[in-house]
Amino acid sequence: MQTSKVINNLFLMKLKSSYGQQKIIICAFILIPLLLLFVFTYLPFCEMIGFSFFNMKYVGERIFIGLKNYRDIFTRSDIFGSLKLSLYYMAGAVVQLVLALLLATILSFKLRFANVFKGILFFPYLINGIAIGFIFKFFFTRGYVFDTVLGWFGIPLEKLPYWLKTQGLNNVMLVGTSVWRYLGNNMVLFIGAIMSIDPEMYEAAELDGANKRQQFRNIILPGIKTIFTLNIILSISGSLSAFEPPYVIASRGANGTATYFIIMDKIAHTSQKVGLASAMAVFLLAIIFLVTILQNLFFRYMFRKAGTGNSGKGDVL
Repeated sequence: MQTSKVINNLFLMKLKSSYGQQKIIICAFILIPLLLLFVFTYLPFCEMIGFSFFNMKYVGERIFIGLKNYRDIFTRSDIFGSLKLSLYYMAGAVVQLVLALLLATILSFKLRFANVFKGILFFPYLINGIAIGFIFKFFFTRGYVFDTVLGWFGIPLEKLPYWLKTQGLNNVMLVGTSVWRYLGNNMVLFIGAIMSIDPEMYEAAELDGANKRQQFRNIILPGIKTIFTLNIILSISGSLSAFEPPYVIASRGANGTATYFIIMDKIAHTSQKVGLASAMAVFLLAIIFLVTILQNLFFRYMFRKAGTGNSGKGDVL
């Protein structure tokens, strides 16, 4: 009994000491965010996985149906068609990344009015997505801004298509809107990565006779591979989860513009098929996870010969 009291007193004294209080604060800063993350992220996600095996609404009876919801993703034409529609946005993401990298490479060097161009290109990213949707809704509406501008060049209105009603063409217009909005954000991330590269590496490359193309391939690309990978992940996940442009500009995905997220929203909130919507969300996460692994393997293979430091002249050429 006396021994336990001594141990308790020593433990309390250790807790009251500055060292003990420091440990308590550290543990609190670690445990509280982990607890919040578990309660508001991982626990709901696990519940959603469980919902995906049931035929259920928000209120009412739950009927276990196994993998039927996952089979419906591939058998329902609206869901599978929205997955194919994501290819439009993926193609736009590739164009967006190429343009962003090209502009970042140019603007990272000392040019006149470079900061002005950076600000102009980054500004669309600061605008609210709903506001951009309404802007481009009027921009592409028949007889409005875009048609008026084309009319200045002598193209009559009768020969112009309906930009938001013509199948296929409307998706190209929506993808162009997304590229316009997110181009500046990717460009700024690339510029930050490029400017963090040691300038002495360019000087060493020039002394060894490397041209601009060789410097880009052997210095810039390996130096920004982390940001490049991050931009690809964000672009792919954004392509699969596009929502605002087709929802606002094309009136909730009308005329074949409904993306995967819009179909999921209709199934979850209009039809109240919570189990099917949960299966769609889990399947989307699996696709993003798989694509992330594949692109990591691809870039690991692509940059296998590039050293992390690139400090020697022999690494440049």
